[in-house]
Amino acid sequence: MPSVLLTESLAVELGAREPWPQDVKLFQPYEVEQILLPDNANCLAVQAFLKMCGLDFEVEPRSNAEYMSPSGRVPFIKCGAFVVAELDPIISFVSSKGISLSEPLDSAQKADMRAYMSLVNTVLANAELYVTWCDKATLQEVTKPRFGSVLPWPLNHIIAWQKRAQVVRKLGVLGWASKSLDEVYQEVENCCSALAERLENRPYFFGDRPTELDALVFGHLFTVLTTPLPNNRFAATVRGYPNLIDLCKLIEREYFERGADP
Repeated sequence: MPSVLLTESLAVELGAREPWPQDVKLFQPYEVEQILLPDNANCLAVQAFLKMCGLDFEVEPRSNAEYMSPSGRVPFIKCGAFVVAELDPIISFVSSKGISLSEPLDSAQKADMRAYMSLVNTVLANAELYVTWCDKATLQEVTKPRFGSVLPWPLNHIIAWQKRAQVVRKLGVLGWASKSLDEVYQEVENCCSALAERLENRPYFFGDRPTELDALVFGHLFTVLTTPLPNNRFAATVRGYPNLIDLCKLIEREYFERGADP
């Protein structure tokens, strides 16, 4: 059966018919030399989610992972006959198999969780794109060399500028392209403050067990904390919230066992 792009409705209809395969592949760019902050955050969030669900998968780095993806975004998983890209559709696909981290939550808690996930996707994801592609120092010192590392000259420069134009257009539509760097970091500050207030002194956002929100927050914050940038105000902002740091350390220890200390 050929691979097909799986919509959420199709996932619900077909996904539950088969158990989770043993040979699931998660495709993403190369971590050491290629992947950028926004993609790394998304890939790590999906990895954390699948690990929290206890599902087996193997990371398959590919230099052209973004172009292999049916949505044009990473990561994506190859699960049996189906190809599913990005966190939300992957969550729906896994849920169709009867596996959900947020199943114990009541309806009000689930609505709360979705609202905070929307906040993370709106603020942290856009801030990562802005810093990566709009901050001049980061663009020259980090983004262009890494993004073009797998391409020959002059294609590495051409594709990088095409990608930047695409990102700037997207940020413009969302009202982020016109922000100053200070305004972007203030958005990050406000987002982290809201997350820290919701987390309080609990191990996870909704008690003793992680949910999809914990996986998403971990993916973004851990990546911010561990990605060297020219003037890393991003990480400095996150470090101002000790309970968010503790959340990252807990998830890393429980599900990744990397041994690195953010």
